[in-house]
Amino acid sequence: MKNKEAVLQVEGMDCPSCAITIEKSLSQARGVSNPAVNFVTGRASLEYNPNEIDISEIIKVVERAGYKAREFERGLEREEERKIRKGWYLFVLGVALTIPIILIEFLFDFSGETLLLFLLATPVQFVVGLPFYRRAYGALRSRTATVDTLVVLSTSAAYFYSLAVTFFISGSTFYEASAAIITTITLGMLLEDISCNRAGEAVRKLMGLVPKTARVIRQGEEQDIPVGHVLVGDIVVVRPGERIPADGVVTEGYSAADESMITGESIWVEKGAGDEVIGATINRTGMLKFEAKRVGSDTALSQIIRLVEEAQGAKAPIQRIADRVVSYFVPGVLISALLAFSIWYLWLDATFLFALTVFVAMLVVACPCALGIATPTAVMVGMGKGAEHGVLVKSGRALETAYKANAVVFDKTGTLTKGKPEVTDIIGVDSNDEKEILKFVSIVEKSSEHPLGQAVVQKAEELEIDIPDADSFITVPGRGVRAKQGEVAISVGNRKLMEEDNIELSPVESEIGSLEEQGKTVMILALDGKAIGVIAVADTLKEHSREVVDELKKAGVEVIMLTGDNRRTATSIAKELSIDRVLAEVLPGEKAAAIRNLQGEGKIVAMVGDGINDAPALTQADVGIAIGSGTDVAIEAGNIVLIKEDIRDVACSLNLSRKTMSKIKQNLFLAFIYNGLAIPVAAGVLYPVIHDLVLSPMLAAVAMVLSDICVVGNSLLLRKFEMDKYHLPKGEVEMAKDPVCRMEVDEEKAAAMSEHKGKTYYFCAPGCKKAFDENPERYLKAQENG
Repeated sequence: MKNKEAVLQVEGMDCPSCAITIEKSLSQARGVSNPAVNFVTGRASLEYNPNEIDISEIIKVVERAGYKAREFERGLEREEERKIRKGWYLFVLGVALTIPIILIEFLFDFSGETLLLFLLATPVQFVVGLPFYRRAYGALRSRTATVDTLVVLSTSAAYFYSLAVTFFISGSTFYEASAAIITTITLGMLLEDISCNRAGEAVRKLMGLVPKTARVIRQGEEQDIPVGHVLVGDIVVVRPGERIPADGVVTEGYSAADESMITGESIWVEKGAGDEVIGATINRTGMLKFEAKRVGSDTALSQIIRLVEEAQGAKAPIQRIADRVVSYFVPGVLISALLAFSIWYLWLDATFLFALTVFVAMLVVACPCALGIATPTAVMVGMGKGAEHGVLVKSGRALETAYKANAVVFDKTGTLTKGKPEVTDIIGVDSNDEKEILKFVSIVEKSSEHPLGQAVVQKAEELEIDIPDADSFITVPGRGVRAKQGEVAISVGNRKLMEEDNIELSPVESEIGSLEEQGKTVMILALDGKAIGVIAVADTLKEHSREVVDELKKAGVEVIMLTGDNRRTATSIAKELSIDRVLAEVLPGEKAAAIRNLQGEGKIVAMVGDGINDAPALTQADVGIAIGSGTDVAIEAGNIVLIKEDIRDVACSLNLSRKTMSKIKQNLFLAFIYNGLAIPVAAGVLYPVIHDLVLSPMLAAVAMVLSDICVVGNSLLLRKFEMDKYHLPKGEVEMAKDPVCRMEVDEEKAAAMSEHKGKTYYFCAPGCKKAFDENPERYLKAQENG
């Protein structure tokens, strides 16, 4: 039987070494493979063979290691919140007992003092400290050592020595050290949990977008039902201001939807019959009815959440290195602390109390929490930041590899270009103007289904040219069309059609040659046997293609175009974008081999494509960047999915990767520097030089907590990374009249402008301008209705 995948929610982890312990226990279990435990998310992912082991047995394996586990279910009360609440209770109890212990130890001297200290310290040791003992025991059963092992050994040594002083021997007690260590580390773990909880805020925000109820039409009546009861095929009603409860297609109504929470695009998107709507987005202006197409876990939002959670739960290669260091680090600290105790007490004739202080301080200060959380916290924040802006990074490996990419390969059609033909040139002979040429070509192409013909007709409609019907027409396959309108004979096509009709091309020969050199498709217009003009059609560049290429080249990345188009067309587009290297006439099946050849040259390749036709190349590349859409985010081929289909997000995702890896390296540096300085000081190496410089166990606990907070806080700075700065429109915009954009716009904020029927309109962003340009009348109508 094929292995199944499972995700467990694990309770009780306090540090990354706990995750290593659970991973080790799971990897030793029969029938379990590829276990990965993420301390930050508190989840364990694994594969298992149902013939050898079931979920309940896997949960028992985790419990035998000293932790609690259950199958992960979204929608239950978050384990992090329960854990934080319990942490507060234990910390408050610890503080309430530790403060009196410290005050009595340092300020008072009275009969029965040690007995009172014993009574105050015991609940701290065995109630507040119980989770440490439980986990240390589980680690011992798994034959591993964790941070809990260090805490239990250090505090138990201090507590039981003090216990002996209280009842059996003479000397000074150590109760304040054991109590302060447990309370301080409890606080540190609590603050760490709170910080890690904030690191996962992006996913929680997305989960909070799902509406609780939906209004559906059943048996001819509107009914309010829980959103989980919506079925595929239901007709759903959404009023203005409400969230759309599922993905679907509009059947009735006209409105504008705010899709920023899914795509990151701030401009509202018009919705009419036939348009797709995305679940959890907001219906802003009018009432809509739509047919549900994807519900529950199949919606775009659910897929986004799943992708982000899976990515945050996965481990980046650099994290595995840190985990390996931690697994050796704890036993190393134990041996070092015992060695330091022996040297001071047996060879340097220090007092037992001094040697014990060194032993306890070393165990506490060396807790490798900062080292273990350096990577996962930064990865979690970085991926969450990307998700907020429509950049889904599907694994830690992808995040780590993307920043190394020194070559970005772009597919041409639909990636750098719009993927559909547009009229680029209209050239007339003698007195024939552009509108006249466009009118006659449109007469012929009006009934055509060919995309080139449709591009011409669309251009004529934009210029409000009246297009009469042809009286007759004949299609000549591979050449063009002949038609009649009134008494005029019209021929529209290529050179071959003109040659068949014996039409002289010398009046337009130079124009045809020039346009063909640019890789454009040329349509020749002849009236009554005479060539009077040409129209050129081409797949035009996307709005921000030049901007992205310039940005990548500025960063020292080589930009390469990969396309199945002919070399002349590809070279023309590449020249327009200042791309120096072009791989043209490459069949879909050969694209992966082309990427392999580039990798053979020593390049780390990021491939950018549409995620469907380019799937083999995306998979072969070191990083596959799939340009998806708001309703199709589960593109398996890409390591990174750009939901918004905004090509600027290519540069954005690489910059996010660089920033995240920079944070990881900073965190690891901070953690190593901390341990490199703190352990020798705790061991007393400076004591012979400065006799007062001995790190007390209490200060050691504070130092350890501060190091953790420093690392997590540094990761959280990633939330200030301004991804949108790569989306700012460039160039100055003149102040215009008659604003129609619903958002407040002033002269400085105006990003784009358009002319329509003698009036000038200005907009807050290029996306709004695009919606206007595509259908001005519909756009203005939407504004009036809104």
